[in-house]
Amino acid sequence: MDRQNPSAPSRARGPVAGYKHPNRRPQQYPGGLDHDHTRHTTRFTVVGNHLAQHPELSLVAIGLALHIQSLPKGARVDIKTLTSRFPEGATRIAAALRELEVHGYLSRVRERVPGGRIVTRTISCNQPGHQGKSAVDHAPGTPTQPKQPKKRAPRKPLPAVPRPGHPAPALLQAATDLLADLRRQDSRLLLSACDTAHLAPGVAAWLERDVTPAAVRHALTADLPPEGPRRPAALLAHRLAVQLPPLPPFRAQTPPPTVRHPLQNCDGCDRAFRSPTRGRCHDCRTPVSAVA
Repeated sequence: MDRQNPSAPSRARGPVAGYKHPNRRPQQYPGGLDHDHTRHTTRFTVVGNHLAQHPELSLVAIGLALHIQSLPKGARVDIKTLTSRFPEGATRIAAALRELEVHGYLSRVRERVPGGRIVTRTISCNQPGHQGKSAVDHAPGTPTQPKQPKKRAPRKPLPAVPRPGHPAPALLQAATDLLADLRRQDSRLLLSACDTAHLAPGVAAWLERDVTPAAVRHALTADLPPEGPRRPAALLAHRLAVQLPPLPPFRAQTPPPTVRHPLQNCDGCDRAFRSPTRGRCHDCRTPVSAVA
C-alpha cells in the first residue's frame, strides 16, 4: 500500500482553451483568399513581395514594374510605347515611372551612341539596394573585385526666381496657393513644401506685375515635355525667371485740383485779392521798411 501507481498521472491536465490545441489548425476566415497554384516551368517572372506588397507604391506603379521586369533586354519602355500598350494614358504612366524611380526600381540614363545621337537607357532593378551582376562578365580565373556602391551626386540647387518689390503676406499666400493647385491640372507638377517656398516669391513677382493667376498658371503648365519634367520645381523656376513679364506702364498720379479762393477787398487799400478770409492784401501786410 505504500507504493505509488506508476501508471497514474502525477497531476491532472487542464483543458486547452480556444484554438491553442496542438492538433487543431487555426480557423480561417471562410470568405478570405484561397490559392489555386500551378507550378510554372516556362515563361514566368520571379517578383519579390517587397514589390508586390509595397506599402507606398500605387497599384499602377506595381503593375508597371511587373510588366517591365517581364520584358526581354532591349525592349522599348518609353512613355509613348507604354501608352500604346496600356489604357492608363501618358500622365498616369509617367507618374508611375517616377514612383519607381523614387523607390529604386527604375533608373533612366542618357547616353551618346556612335553617330552623336543621344538615347535614353532604362535600367530595371528587381531588388533595390542590392548590387546586381555587372553587364560585362569577368573572364574565367579573373578574381572578382568587390563592387563599391555608387555615390549619389549632390542635387543641384534650384534656379533663382525673381522677387517681388513689395512681398506682402497676402501676395505670397496667393502665390503659394497657386503653386499648390498646379497638381490638380497636371499630376506631374506635385511640389514639395520646400520647393513651393522657393518658387512662391517668383509667382508673387508675376502677380505684382498685374498678371492674372490664370495667365501665370498657363505659363507654368503649357507645353510640358511628353514624358514629364524630371525636376518639376527646376522647370518652373526657370520659366518664372526667363519669361518674367515687364513692369506695367508707369501710372502718373493725377495732381490735386488747384483751389481758387474768392475775391476779397483789402481793408487797407480796398484793392481786390484772393483769400479764404477778409483782411489785408500782400502789399498792405508787407512793412514799408522791408520794401525799401
